[in-house]
Amino acid sequence: MNIPQELRYSADHEWVRVEGNRITLGITDYAQDALGDVVFVDVPESGTAVAVGDSFSEVESTKSVSDIYSPVSGTIVEVNEALGDAPEQLNQDPYGSGWLVVIELANPDELEQLIDADAYLALIEE
Repeated sequence: MNIPQELRYSADHEWVRVEGNRITLGITDYAQDALGDVVFVDVPESGTAVAVGDSFSEVESTKSVSDIYSPVSGTIVEVNEALGDAPEQLNQDPYGSGWLVVIELANPDELEQLIDADAYLALIEE
């Protein structure tokens, strides 16, 4: 299982890369593996406001449809439009070309609620 040390993680199996006052967000390798082959990704429009715990996207796979929840509050400033034509990028490169959105943080203190790679590994091993 690939769990990059430099990222932060949510209990909902999202990863976050902090870049100043913005984060790039995607689903973890564990999540994409559990989903199976991703066939559709519904990404929100740029400019959409999100709050902690809000469902802002859906990922459809051959097994199920799963909501994606925001681990932070803010405004979506960029979406990965390429997923519309190539949703399989979530399976092939979840930490690279499979990213979902970039969110401008409304409250950077919320990042403290996220866990590091070691804690995420412990979570998925439970």
